[in-house]
Amino acid sequence: MFIALTTELREWAERIAEFARSEGLDFYDTIFEVLTVDQVNQVAAYGGFPQRYPHWKFGMEYERLRKQHTYGLGKIYEMVINNDPCYAYLLNDNAVVDQKTVMAHVYGHGDFFKNNTWFSKTNRKMMDEMANHATRIRRYVERVGLEKVECFIDTCLSLENLIDPHSQFMRRESPRSAVPRRPEDKKVATRFPAKAYMDRYINPAEQMAAEEREIDEAAHDAVGKNPPAPQRDILLFLLENAPLEDWQADILGIVREEAYYFSPQGQTKIMNEGWASYWHSTIMTNYCLRDEELITYCEHHSGTLATSPGRLNPYKLGIELLRDIEQRWNTGRYGLEYEQCEDMDERRNWGKGKGPKGRVVGCDSPGRQKIFDVRKTHNDVTFLDEFLTPEFVDDQKLYHYRQDPATGRMVVVDRDFRRIKQQMLFMLTNHAQPYIYALDGNYRNRGELYLGQRHVGVDLDIKYSVETLKSIQQIWGRPVHLHAVIDETPILFTYDGEQGTQQQIDESLPAPANSVDGSDIPKREPIGF
Repeated sequence: MFIALTTELREWAERIAEFARSEGLDFYDTIFEVLTVDQVNQVAAYGGFPQRYPHWKFGMEYERLRKQHTYGLGKIYEMVINNDPCYAYLLNDNAVVDQKTVMAHVYGHGDFFKNNTWFSKTNRKMMDEMANHATRIRRYVERVGLEKVECFIDTCLSLENLIDPHSQFMRRESPRSAVPRRPEDKKVATRFPAKAYMDRYINPAEQMAAEEREIDEAAHDAVGKNPPAPQRDILLFLLENAPLEDWQADILGIVREEAYYFSPQGQTKIMNEGWASYWHSTIMTNYCLRDEELITYCEHHSGTLATSPGRLNPYKLGIELLRDIEQRWNTGRYGLEYEQCEDMDERRNWGKGKGPKGRVVGCDSPGRQKIFDVRKTHNDVTFLDEFLTPEFVDDQKLYHYRQDPATGRMVVVDRDFRRIKQQMLFMLTNHAQPYIYALDGNYRNRGELYLGQRHVGVDLDIKYSVETLKSIQQIWGRPVHLHAVIDETPILFTYDGEQGTQQQIDESLPAPANSVDGSDIPKREPIGF
């Protein structure tokens, strides 16, 4: 049973919401609930939701959080759910200044959830949907037994990252479409416009005939392929093609749906936390902070943004980069002229004096408008790729560090901006996990599944690769193969349900129906600290 908000907290929630709206934030109605420490740990173990399906992982997470709080290793100040209305939880033993800070922070998150493009495809009624998922899985437990259901959920959860987060923003033809292609839809050779007397030179008959043959061969090769093109959403491919019972298909669909719901949070961790921290700092310092609360607020705020050499704090990185963008746009430190300036001293002093490069800073400043635009369209990768600058890296000391074996201290080993930026983008792209695609659902014409890795600098961890193949094979029911690259050597991993094998790929092995060439994913060289 949750604790009701006190009159003071209810009044502060309403006032802070008005302050946030006056600053331009736009969020769903927000419902605050006060919880005890134990209740906070329970809800946090469920991913912020009061109800989830029965599974041992939630109990394990609860024990971890309970011990973390008991031994003073960590404390949960707030939780907020991407939902309409938005639900947020406050810890009952927090001081009033902490509760006000959390409320302002929550409104920042709420604005980000509602307006950021990467959250636009998420289910805004996920609170109800999670309860629905829990009810359905409990019915399956009653029907087939707890152990059987829990073991299958274990298998599904081990594959929950094998989705395509970008597929929500794409429209693709269904691989199971039974609608035949009409004759008028047939792809034809490209014919360039030309006058009659020039046509035979601009559109040579031999070239047109060769292109027609290529088109016919490609159409013929595509017949019967499953999938017709490499498919990154492995869970969807299994749902559509694996021999699953109804309850198994429903559970796999539930795991996939929840994975897509949580995916944008992983893609925007730095931006989301930076945006919320920016606004709780702005609202508290401009509107809500009383004199006697200043020391407590500064202590907790600085603790949230604390960082150390060799570690990235998403709160710190996000808020500082947003402030840097705001300042740059207010002082004109952007655009072609600024980017082409190679004098670091001139770049640092750009727009500080009088002249055409300066800007008048106000409530409608170009910098404030710019960070709202950034909040709307970017995720962490594009955020850092576009706005990270050498000056910012130097100012925040975002260098590569390594522990000195002689002294035990962290020392700088690399200050090169290009390599630092590459490493940060590499860590954030697909969460530094390999890209895996379904290539052929009927490999060797035996109903075997052939997967391929698109190698963009991430070598597979062999131990996890084998375990993942085992999980996929349990769902697929037939042998599963994975074409991967280890130390620049192509390796074929195979698991047939009883044993796993590894062999170097050579020309004698049958090729899959599809291939992965990596042409549509930017390649980044791995650079270690």
